[in-house]
Formats: sequence, C-alpha cells, structure tokens
Amino acid sequence: MTNPLAAGSLNGQRVLVTGSSRGVGAATVGIFAEAGASVVINFRNKEARAIKVADAIRAAGGTAITAGADLTDEASVAAMIETIRAEYGGLDILVMNASGGMETGMAPDYAMKLNRDAQLNLLAVARPLLGAGARVVFVTSHQAHFFETAPTMPEYVPVARSKRAGEDALRALIPELDSEGIGFVVVSGDIIEGTVTATLLERSSPGTMSARKVAAGRLYNVSEFAAEVALAAVEPVPAGNTRYVGDTTDMVTD
Repeated sequence: MTNPLAAGSLNGQRVLVTGSSRGVGAATVGIFAEAGASVVINFRNKEARAIKVADAIRAAGGTAITAGADLTDEASVAAMIETIRAEYGGLDILVMNASGGMETGMAPDYAMKLNRDAQLNLLAVARPLLGAGARVVFVTSHQAHFFETAPTMPEYVPVARSKRAGEDALRALIPELDSEGIGFVVVSGDIIEGTVTATLLERSSPGTMSARKVAAGRLYNVSEFAAEVALAAVEPVPAGNTRYVGDTTDMVTD
C-alpha cells in the first residue's frame, strides 16, 4: 500500500508506537519511519520481532530504536520513557496502540489494568516529553467505542469494556492536553483482518469475521488501518476528537 504520508514530511519528528513489533503497530511505525520520523518500536516480550522491524527500517535508511516494556509495570514504562528521552530528547507523536485482554492465564482484572490503568500511566509518564504541537493517538475498536450502545461478541466483552473505560479516562484529560497544545485523537475501527484479535475471535466463535463483513460491508486490513492511524497523528483533530475507520451504521453514534 502507498504510504499516505509524504516522504520527508516527518523529518525531525520523534514517534513512539506501543505494541509495534507486529500487526497494526508494526505497519504504523513503518509508515512514520518512511516519512522521515525517528521511531520507537515498543514490545512486551517479542524482542526478536521488534529487532526485525527496526532492522528493516534502518536498512531502508530510516531511524529506529527498540524499547521493551510491559505497560502494566510502572517501572518498566518509566525505563522505556527514560530510554526515549536519552536517545531522542522528546516525543512529537505518541500512538497508544497496545491492548489486550483475550489472552489465557491472565488475572481477571488484566484487561482493565492494561487498557485503562496502563494507558493513563503511560501518558502521565510521557507527558514531560510531549511539547506544544505534539499529538496523542489512542487506537480502539468500534466494539469498544460503542460498548454502551451496541452489542459485541461475548468473548470480546472484557476487552471492549476496559478499552471504553480507558478511552473515557483519557478523554477526561483533553482540556489539560489542549492547554498544553497537545492534540488528542481516538481512532475507532472495526475488526481488522489479519490481526491477533480477529484470529482469536474467529477461533472462539467461528463465523465471526464473515458475519461482521456482511454487517459492515467490508473490513479494513492491517496496512489500510495503519494508514488511518498514521493520518490521525498528522491531520487536524477531527470533531469530537474521534476518527472513525469503517462503517458505523449499525452502531449508535456519539
């Protein structure tokens, strides 16, 4: 897919994308790097994948570092932010892409810790690196964004509930962020073909993807959605601080 950002348009910009060792995060960080940004590839435990993404960016002439961090561990997040401060001096774009809650073997409150509490902590720790003109992007799903007004798949409820809680908590900070000249955008998308979440949902409930395709008309793939996330970081903040990706006609809008 053609990069939606012009070559060199992000020269001098510094970008952190959480959960960027694979999937949407990796595709998004690649878009930023191709546009000239110095990027940070964050991973929790997939270091080899993160290194591979970084190596590919460097081989193409870009600038990238890797920074491992478990976002639910405050000390780990603090160490990642310190690495970014030491390497880049600050951040111009923070994309909060990492999420979870469908993993097996996790504590019952893991989804809320990751999708709400960890996101708030990440932003709090990163804010000293974000100056006027910076942008924060929170990536979510229609199933989470419209959680209170539209039904979702039972298997996805813990994720949807916690992602909506995280979105609400972050939205409460918009006045503060605005006063500092920091833009905030929520990117809400439908189920993305080719992601881990889509695979888990289809495994838990066969036919989920085909049913959603019928309801939505079409579903975006990883590269298409990544392009929308990247654009959300550079285009003017939309009305309601929300960028919708994909059909929402069967949801109840804000």
